[in-house]
Amino acid sequence: MIYPIVKFGNPVLEKPAERVSNFDGELKKLVEDMFESMYAAHGVGLAAPQVGIAKRLAVIDITFKEDPDAKLVLINPEIIHTEGRHTQNEGCLSIPEFREPVMRPRKVTVRAQDIHGKFFEKTGEELLARAFVHETDHLNGKLYIHHLSALKRDMIKRKIRKLMKAGEW
Repeated sequence: MIYPIVKFGNPVLEKPAERVSNFDGELKKLVEDMFESMYAAHGVGLAAPQVGIAKRLAVIDITFKEDPDAKLVLINPEIIHTEGRHTQNEGCLSIPEFREPVMRPRKVTVRAQDIHGKFFEKTGEELLARAFVHETDHLNGKLYIHHLSALKRDMIKRKIRKLMKAGEW
């Protein structure tokens, strides 16, 4: 099932998500549906709040289906280590059509649970590190625009309000 992507303005995107405690068939189905939804939206990462589900769950595939082994499921993730800084244009499926330079760590280690509830640690660099932080931010109720200057953030919000009024958001 392909879920519609929730856009900026929906309160689920700006509230911390709840921990996942049931590692069952329903969770497995949700993970499958989230990968399908992410690919349909041409994304490389998707957090459950972006499909309207306030759970601490994210899926990532920075290869966009090229390497099946690159598919990652992060349940209840925590960033446990960061290194360096790196600025790159960043976008978000929940804020389509907007991209802005955002400074993020160059290297990130995340501790999370897999689909069976088993804890693991994974270190990523460059795009994977960015995806770890971006998706974890979503689970904490933060969007990439929260890392921009107030002026830039307000400009984007104004443009989005205009799109909403025009029925285009």
